[in-house]
Amino acid sequence: MRKFFGLGKKKVEAPVQAAVAPKASRAGGRRRQVHPQKGWDVSSFEVAPREGETRFHDLGLRVELMRAIADLGFQYCSPIQAQILPYTLDGFDAIGKAQTGTGKTAAFLITVITDLLNNPIEESRYVGEPRALIIAPTRELVVQIGEDARNLCKYTDLQTAVLIGGVDYNRQLKKVEDKVVDIVIATPGRLLDFSRRGDLHLNLVEVMVIDEADRMLDMGFIPQVKQVISRTPPKNKRQTLLFSATFNQDVLNLCEQWTINPTMVEIEPERVATESVDQKVYLVSANEKFPLLRNLLRQGNVDSAIVFANRRDTTRRIFEKLKRSGISCGMLSGEVTQALRSRTLEDFKKGSISVLVATDVAGRGIHVDNVSHVINYDLPEDPEDYVHRIGRTGRAGKTGTSITFAGEMDSFLLPDLEALLGNKLSCEHPPAELLPVH
Repeated sequence: MRKFFGLGKKKVEAPVQAAVAPKASRAGGRRRQVHPQKGWDVSSFEVAPREGETRFHDLGLRVELMRAIADLGFQYCSPIQAQILPYTLDGFDAIGKAQTGTGKTAAFLITVITDLLNNPIEESRYVGEPRALIIAPTRELVVQIGEDARNLCKYTDLQTAVLIGGVDYNRQLKKVEDKVVDIVIATPGRLLDFSRRGDLHLNLVEVMVIDEADRMLDMGFIPQVKQVISRTPPKNKRQTLLFSATFNQDVLNLCEQWTINPTMVEIEPERVATESVDQKVYLVSANEKFPLLRNLLRQGNVDSAIVFANRRDTTRRIFEKLKRSGISCGMLSGEVTQALRSRTLEDFKKGSISVLVATDVAGRGIHVDNVSHVINYDLPEDPEDYVHRIGRTGRAGKTGTSITFAGEMDSFLLPDLEALLGNKLSCEHPPAELLPVH
């Protein structure tokens, strides 16, 4: 039997008047009283106006959200935040083309939190009826979004829940049964499990976010996402935000199905890839790769590094050889259990380990601001994966270095990569002191 909090059940909002208008406002009133922000005022968070930039102060955000933003040290909006938030905060659907590391997560979370705070629930609710839903393709990305959501919600009464596969179902069920959850962040498969079993009811979702739609397509998750969305209100009764690194025809078709007259914002990857990251390509033979990697990681200027490989077996082989070489490292790949992946990522964030060896899928959820180096042990076949990889460094206003190992067989991959980046990559032989002595 489903738990019920209070006397009444929240009603579905009335239909919007016109497709071109933002989604209709929800009914007023409060579910629980949000405590005033005693001892803190926006005036204590001083950020000087700067020509050509948008401050978070300029967006009219709630004081409890501004306090969390101040705690995180955010002052000026990133380009995608500055361009998309004026529309999404007004309730319009939006589609963002942006790589990881551009601030898109904060953009959609600020939208979701603002919507829920400005449209509180008057009547009591059943458990298992979230007001906002965020779907992402990988466990690590979902966990990271959940952490960001908790940081931004910390001065509100909004409750979040993270649902991912590889974790005990009943433990996650307890989290959504013991309290009224406002924001659910989930991978498609686990979310569908909850919905099919009747443990989550999505018919009252007000804001729907689909993150990394292109990766959803690549990983075959779109049929599951379509089933999830079919359980939410019609698109004229919810706000829908969709983000993707690419706008191919398949992604555009999904946008047409799931949104109404969306605002489109494009942040080109070359700006992300080249401004804050020093890119090097080293020409190496297969037998030079590991000794070169080991010697690079032992350099004093490598504070923390992520090493990317294309295959799971390569990832494990690198990890085991680095450990035998005395280098503190961890591994993220699909063969590692979720619990161990979470611990490894947390150890990397804390600095307990200095090197992560990862595949592309596992690496999508790595959001750590102080990664000094990204090393591409293998050159990825998809140029978009290269951009995602090197986006792990040079974050939060810092500079970073990416080093890519390229052999003779990789030469045919470079032209497409250079076309995406918009500039020529300089290929060189690595310094002699970093190569093995034959």
